[in-house]
Amino acid sequence: MLPSRASVVVAGGGPAGYMTAIAAAEAGATDLLILEATPEPLHKVRISGGGRCNVTHACWDPRALVGHYPRGGKALRGPFSRFASGDAVAWFADHGLELVEEADGRLFPRSNRSSSVVDTLRRAARRAGVQSVEGQALQAAESLPGGGFRLRLRGGSQLEADRLVLASGSHPSGLRIAASLGHGRVPSVPSLFTLALEPHPLASLAGVVVDPVVLELEAPLAAPEPSEGRRRGDRHRQRGPLLITHWGFSGPATLRLTAFAARDLRDWGYRAQLRIDWTGGLDPAELEARFAAARLEQARRQLGTARPWASLGRRLWLHLLQVSGVDGAQRWADLSRTQQRGLIGALRESRYPITGRGPFGEEFVTAGGIPLGEVNLARMESRLQPNLFLVGELLDVDGVTGGFNFQHCWSSGWLAGQALAGVS
Repeated sequence: MLPSRASVVVAGGGPAGYMTAIAAAEAGATDLLILEATPEPLHKVRISGGGRCNVTHACWDPRALVGHYPRGGKALRGPFSRFASGDAVAWFADHGLELVEEADGRLFPRSNRSSSVVDTLRRAARRAGVQSVEGQALQAAESLPGGGFRLRLRGGSQLEADRLVLASGSHPSGLRIAASLGHGRVPSVPSLFTLALEPHPLASLAGVVVDPVVLELEAPLAAPEPSEGRRRGDRHRQRGPLLITHWGFSGPATLRLTAFAARDLRDWGYRAQLRIDWTGGLDPAELEARFAAARLEQARRQLGTARPWASLGRRLWLHLLQVSGVDGAQRWADLSRTQQRGLIGALRESRYPITGRGPFGEEFVTAGGIPLGEVNLARMESRLQPNLFLVGELLDVDGVTGGFNFQHCWSSGWLAGQALAGVS
């Protein structure tokens, strides 16, 4: 049954909403109600990570942690100093869920099932006395003269709340309600996406992973003036694994690059030049030395069967020989200085025209939301509307892939919960 009044109403039954309600109740707040528009709370948690749920990342220092957030990083230094990755791991352990670190730093439940995370959060909410009502969407919120809010739900039902938490994720309803209460909005754009090439000169290499590469994104010559105060000519650079796909490029380095360049790419119409250093950042002198060693040690071997170093992929090396106009049947002893310069140039500075986004996003992440300057980040409370709290993806914060977006949900929810209980 839907009550007519609650002390705290949390609009949104996602990770940030659940963490807010649980943290508040466990710290002493009472009469908490979660409103979830869909029949299934925590749906995004359940489907994340291919059904495994990358809960957070083993990045323990808040100063390093903020570097994984293209938007909001500097502002999150304070919140992360109070509740960061290590605190999230401890919180879940205290609630019966053990997290296991993988080689790349991602942390998953030991069960390897996202349902374990969902069950842990729902069980913690029940034990703390949090009421959750599914299938009830908040449509509008009106601040009352004496304080608090009158809330209108889908279907016409109404209730009043002393305090309201908007935890609606990237759904436009939360941004619309926040705007009605005086908040602005940074326009949303896609983040964490793959890049498309058309035509695709590397299509025959689909499935090849090169680790590491250095990616550098350059603006098209006719790029418009950058929005939001960014400087013309800014470049975006990332280093890490690259996956060549049937449509273009994917992999961690690509996703991180597009996350940090999300707004510039939007301004450029998702067209740009991508420079790839296939060596991962080796300097020219090192490359010259490796080629000299190959000419000496593999003099009689053919270029197509003997790579200049063992970790350079064979299919990529054959492709670079071809585009450089070098016959793979030629012996290393016969490689000319001009040919060597051409191959080193192809290894260090291959350029590809980006023609759009690839067909798949990553974890449905968007950049944009409530400007952070409008929120007291120590409490996650609005600076414009008393007793209004804003958490999770609703804010203009987004992280790269690897558990960082969930970490922001846990941190912002926990801080809001402490404030709701009068702890901070």
